[in-house]
Amino acid sequence: MYNRKFLVLLLIANFLGTVYGYIWYGGQLSVTPWYFYPFVPDSPTATLFLCILIVLILLNKKFGLIDALAFTTLIKYGLWAVIMNIWNFIDIGFVTPVGLMLIMSHLAMAVQAFMFLPHIQIKNWHFFVTAIWLFHNDVIDYVYVQYPRYGQLHPYMAEIGYLAFWLTVIVLILLWKLADRRNN
Repeated sequence: MYNRKFLVLLLIANFLGTVYGYIWYGGQLSVTPWYFYPFVPDSPTATLFLCILIVLILLNKKFGLIDALAFTTLIKYGLWAVIMNIWNFIDIGFVTPVGLMLIMSHLAMAVQAFMFLPHIQIKNWHFFVTAIWLFHNDVIDYVYVQYPRYGQLHPYMAEIGYLAFWLTVIVLILLWKLADRRNN
């Protein structure tokens, strides 16, 4: 798992996915106030955290806040996108190739979070800053209506916001229970 060649391949794949993700959000970002930019492209920001985590591993460094942000956002936004694509298929009545690609790539995000779990070592403050980031992002998305636009699901914004809240709670419980917190 921590073979340098494997990590470099993962880094390249995730870097390319991150760039693609930010491009994907280009239309939405073009009409988004600048101060919301960090909170709109959720999935590419999650894979950006993973890219930073991989670079830190390659440099033999650790930073628990990046570990915590990568772990939680990869799972939350990976699963969120899988659920939204399936919901979109149901809503439109058919399966799309782009939707299938998004399901596979976002499912891979969640899987990668667990692949890096043995590396993750956090302190309590990393956990609390991560919790603030995630809940703040939910508020930006569903109170300030900056959530990712996809398909025709906007009539279900309240239900999607409720789902996002519970995904935040679940990933924080996973982080608290599964991450190494020996140094606290």
